[in-house]
Amino acid sequence: MIDTDTALARCNDLIALALAKGADAADAVASAQTSESVTVRLGRLEEVERSEGEEIGLRVFVGRRSASISTSDFLPESLAALAQRAVEMARIAPKDPFAGLAPEDRPFAGPLPDLDLCDPAEPSPAALREAATAVEDAARAVDGVTNSDGGSAAASRSVAALATSNGFARGYSASGHSLSASMIAGAGSGMQTDYAMRTTRHRGDLPGADEIGRKAGERAVARLDPGSMPSRKLPVVFDPRVGAGLVGHLIGALSAPAVARKASFLLGHEDEALFDSAIRIVEDPLRRRGLRSRAFDGEGVGCAPRALVENGRIGGWLTNVASAGQLGLGLTGNASRGGAGSPGVSASNVHLEAGGTTPAELMQDIEDGLYVTALFGQGVNPVTGDYSRGATGMRIRGGEIAGAVAEITIAGNLLDMFRALVPANDLEMHRAVNVPTLRIDGMMVAGE
Repeated sequence: MIDTDTALARCNDLIALALAKGADAADAVASAQTSESVTVRLGRLEEVERSEGEEIGLRVFVGRRSASISTSDFLPESLAALAQRAVEMARIAPKDPFAGLAPEDRPFAGPLPDLDLCDPAEPSPAALREAATAVEDAARAVDGVTNSDGGSAAASRSVAALATSNGFARGYSASGHSLSASMIAGAGSGMQTDYAMRTTRHRGDLPGADEIGRKAGERAVARLDPGSMPSRKLPVVFDPRVGAGLVGHLIGALSAPAVARKASFLLGHEDEALFDSAIRIVEDPLRRRGLRSRAFDGEGVGCAPRALVENGRIGGWLTNVASAGQLGLGLTGNASRGGAGSPGVSASNVHLEAGGTTPAELMQDIEDGLYVTALFGQGVNPVTGDYSRGATGMRIRGGEIAGAVAEITIAGNLLDMFRALVPANDLEMHRAVNVPTLRIDGMMVAGE
């Protein structure tokens, strides 16, 4: 796999070609990835995969017209043809008064912070197989597990680089390690499945295979013999692995491109208290070893920690160059960039800060309610905030977990749900979006 210097050299060379072909400005992004994974099922080797890939994307500007194109062909004549084609495409593209590079005084400058994203350790295929076997063995040892969809271990490395014609040129490397198991409990029509997994930048940060495997097995067994629930408004408690999706919907609605299209349910609510005043949601792109950590965004603008929600109120929209120009806003360091296409918007590491009560205390006064462990379906309207998802989980009776439920639908409106949201104190920081256990009263639960 290429290193960062090689990726940057490719970007600068492609920009030079574009300028020579008639572009007024350009930027280029290069990426490379390699990954290896091993899956074991029922104690036997099931699958070994290895993949490698490299790509470079070019965006050119001719006046206020732009075009982008990407390739994995790095022959000199192919790159020259790509640059020529991109300029020709830009000349016939519609004008966009807001498209362009970040202003010269906005790109990240100075030394890159040490985010510790790259683990020098590279596990061998034999080590990956050993880890996959161990996680599956631990899961299959849970009483009630009857079959396995497999245990897997994987390792990856990546390089990303961005250069612009106004002088920005930076890149970085990262690694990834994961361990997972998916188990089956029960038999026949009563079979249930569930999983557990963890992904980290450094292999040493992974929990033990015993912990991950045991969790996968226990989750599958807990779903056996599900019942249903009567249809009415009830308190709903979200497990952290599904509660993160609620913050994901908030992030989507904070996207300035969505706001510019008038496709955000937060429009018109910018000055309202949308959450309890104690709620604080933070984005931290500079977190060491974070899964989405980065020093600069997809347009080269420096990233910095910020509160997305403070004292219950949102802290502003997440912008890139085009949406900032359209809305008359500043740049927030949230541009995202793929190989081709215009930059979008994304958030880095995000977490909702913990509350002051344990999950048990959060549920202790619920006479009848639902604890959600899985969601399915895409029933979320980003314009109105209307929310309707299929759910499975556990019924809460008298403040205690009282057995599995399935074929449930939960519904509400995200604005109402945000106002009613109460967090527990069990926040763990190992996902891209991290939340503690969350409670929302007054949601419509549809079952029997």
